[in-house]
Amino acid sequence: MTDTLTTAPVAPLLARLFAEADEAAIGLNAMAAALPPGELARLMHSRTEYVDFYTRLKDQPLPVSRATGALLYMLARSTGAHAIVEFGTSFGLSTLHLAAALRDNGGGGRLVTCEFEPSKVARARANLVAAGLDDLVEVREGDALQTLARDLPGAIDLVLLDGAKALYPEILSLLEPRLRPGALVVADNADHSPEYLARVRSAGGGYLSTPFGGDVEVSMRLG
Repeated sequence: MTDTLTTAPVAPLLARLFAEADEAAIGLNAMAAALPPGELARLMHSRTEYVDFYTRLKDQPLPVSRATGALLYMLARSTGAHAIVEFGTSFGLSTLHLAAALRDNGGGGRLVTCEFEPSKVARARANLVAAGLDDLVEVREGDALQTLARDLPGAIDLVLLDGAKALYPEILSLLEPRLRPGALVVADNADHSPEYLARVRSAGGGYLSTPFGGDVEVSMRLG
């Protein structure tokens, strides 16, 4: 069986990127600790200040955890996903996991991902080239509310939400008409978007949803 994720060039690249993210997290934690009480939560929940907030974090990888990355690969592989959409590319660590699954699902497929910070777009694209996965991924630069409003696969198999948490409900609404029955939506740090959690967990809301690992919500589109 083809295993792109745990072999070169992807495996050593991910090991290096995660190590760099661990080191960068020290500064990120110090930055968060220096904020006034409640300010971090306010910024993460803001629908108007997210661009400024994440621009200040342009040098931070802000990756999914190693466990979440493995989960993404396994979900995409086990469902035979061929059409994936990602909200929030950053340096592309989650993108690499998803693209590796596309490669191992038969070599084709399409991953559309988006990032508004130009420097992060450049780094993500470079990482995808280094991994030999860039042919499977379209990185769209700009606000996701615009970049994900056009030219998407007709039937989306899997979605990763890992951008501005306050926008999770709006991004879901944007993509929902294209989710095939049984499609999976994975939301990282979903506890920072209570409105999103209420929606996917509500009875009759069209999803079967469960938490994973404390800060990730995995939801399946019903119907």
